[in-house]
Amino acid sequence: MAFKHKVIAAGFAAFRLSGLHRVVAPLTRGRGVILTFHRVRPFSPPTPGYAPNRLLEIEPDFFDAALALVRWLGFDFVSLAEARRRLIEGGPRFAAMTFDDGYRDTRDFALPILEKHGAPATVFFATGFLDRTARLWWLELEEALRRLDAATVAIDGRALTVAARTPAEKAAAFERLYWALRARPEEELIAATGALAEQAGVSGAAIADALFMDWDEAAAFAAHPLIAAGAHSRAHRMLAKGAEAEARAEMAGSKTELEGRFGCAVDAFAYPVGDKTSAGPREFALARQAGFACAVTTRPGMLYAEHAAHLWALPRVSVNGMWRSLGDLESLLSGAPLLLWNRGRRVNVE
Repeated sequence: MAFKHKVIAAGFAAFRLSGLHRVVAPLTRGRGVILTFHRVRPFSPPTPGYAPNRLLEIEPDFFDAALALVRWLGFDFVSLAEARRRLIEGGPRFAAMTFDDGYRDTRDFALPILEKHGAPATVFFATGFLDRTARLWWLELEEALRRLDAATVAIDGRALTVAARTPAEKAAAFERLYWALRARPEEELIAATGALAEQAGVSGAAIADALFMDWDEAAAFAAHPLIAAGAHSRAHRMLAKGAEAEARAEMAGSKTELEGRFGCAVDAFAYPVGDKTSAGPREFALARQAGFACAVTTRPGMLYAEHAAHLWALPRVSVNGMWRSLGDLESLLSGAPLLLWNRGRRVNVE
């Protein structure tokens, strides 16, 4: 993953130096973009030098500047429903804001900036985060390694031990364990991180209480004029890894629960994790069958006219803590780096 980050950084540097993205933008920018955010808050890691989930966070000042840039580049801020309409019918270039998971700081720090810019947003809630029943395994892993000097987990029946004495060792340990576990069945991933969390005295419920809205908070937030509620499954599982019946229940069940508690239609879905290993053609069909008007992935890309035929497999562009540069964001929003990443394909739905 470190190599991947170096390649991406080199690509951004090349675009900044050449300015090529500005030349090709009229051809590569498409009809619009759906932007992905997770956390917006002041950044203050408990352990300096160790913040493995940093990619999920940006600071409020950068969020404010990012929205100003999006507007300056000629994108209209629209709801996801309006983005869907313009994608099908045409219209001015648009940008739709989306936030995954239901973090409390979306309300506390992001909302005032959305109000400043008049930018609607869809917040995708995982119902298991709201009622504290879903596992936050990536956050539990981070906190466990923060507390431990070494960790041993079972992966594919074998013990893997990593050192975690210094911040650098903890970061390397997280990187190694995260990707090794991500490749395994979800049940094994949950069991391994759960055992590690128990060993370190980490409470997933306490993490959820500290970071996520509860049902009452979420319902009040979803009633704000700029906010639309979307579904993000019940337990935040990587749906493609499970049985079809489980994936169907996760998707349709979250829609039913949210509509019942919020008293409004929930017609958009975000696939948990959202990459190719987590959502594919089967899940795209299930989202349509569940009654969602559209569904979003984390596959990177701008939106083109061709996406009107793939409303349940829409790409997004992540604005995250790994690339906190307005120059890099401008490059991304030209669409050029994304087309290169997708090997020239505008639509990537396999």
